[in-house]
Amino acid sequence: MTASRGQQDLSEIGRDVADCRACPRLVEWRERVARERRAAYADWEYWGRGVPGFGDAEARVVVIGLAPAAHGANRTGRMFTGDRSGDWLYRALHRAGFANQPTSTDIADGLELTGAFVTSPVKCAPPANKPTPVERDTCRPFLDRELEVIDGRVFVALGGFAYQALCSYFAVSPRPKFGHGVEVTLDGDPVRTILCSYHVSQQNTFTGRLTEQMLDEVFERARILASAS
Repeated sequence: MTASRGQQDLSEIGRDVADCRACPRLVEWRERVARERRAAYADWEYWGRGVPGFGDAEARVVVIGLAPAAHGANRTGRMFTGDRSGDWLYRALHRAGFANQPTSTDIADGLELTGAFVTSPVKCAPPANKPTPVERDTCRPFLDRELEVIDGRVFVALGGFAYQALCSYFAVSPRPKFGHGVEVTLDGDPVRTILCSYHVSQQNTFTGRLTEQMLDEVFERARILASAS
């Protein structure tokens, strides 16, 4: 698939994601947050819709999170953009050579990814960052469609939720226990790998459970694996 065709397909998926209203609880929450806003962003016009994946249609490294943050991607309209989790992620992607700049503040900030694509299994911001199993399953076709377009080689799972989604997509059974740095080699040609990392949530980064060095090591490993396959 050519890059232009792949980007067209991803744009179509993105429109479908943004227009989706399949989960009443998520729609009510994302739109309420967009109306009420946080005081620091009172002048923002929040996105308040489903958030598509972002990045290179020819990516060999695909980064999977959990869901948009209420005042991050739900505000800006781009995955992992406008919050501290995104600050960590895009700095690491820049250091690893996948991003042209270390910051991601809004959809017009000039950020471009090369060789990487960032997405999530759930496309709408969930209350308390906890989608229900039904919401996860309802949203799954969007992630499936993205992964069908992108011929990825390495899938970086940020957290156990993303890891479970990837194992389900690739029919991994039995599923090895999640842990930072765990690698799961998938059967088939070309060789594909799921590479696990703790999520870049503040719960992990503020406590030191995840350090920038640990995250850098994950993306360096991802680059090596992607280059070898």
